[in-house]
Amino acid sequence: MPRWIVLAVPVSGVSDAGRDGRTVAEFEASPEEAEAALLKAAHTYEHGVWKVRRREIFKCSNTSYVIRLRNRLATYSFLIQLAELVHDSDPR
Repeated sequence: MPRWIVLAVPVSGVSDAGRDGRTVAEFEASPEEAEAALLKAAHTYEHGVWKVRRREIFKCSNTSYVIRLRNRLATYSFLIQLAELVHDSDPR
């Protein structure tokens, strides 16, 4: 079964200290299950944004979304992306 990760990459509104991409989830699943996990991440990811008042989700493709989170003070945007493992040098 394929291995996947869901990544969250800040696009705007995040300080320089929090600009690194994060692995939100890592799992084994079928492509359909992986896409469902990606959508779930788009609906739940918050990057530590305090008291999210509004969440907008924009679909870029079947493997990526842009989410916009708003709280009382600011707006933050993140690219939520699905990636399939295609090579691993550890044969296990």
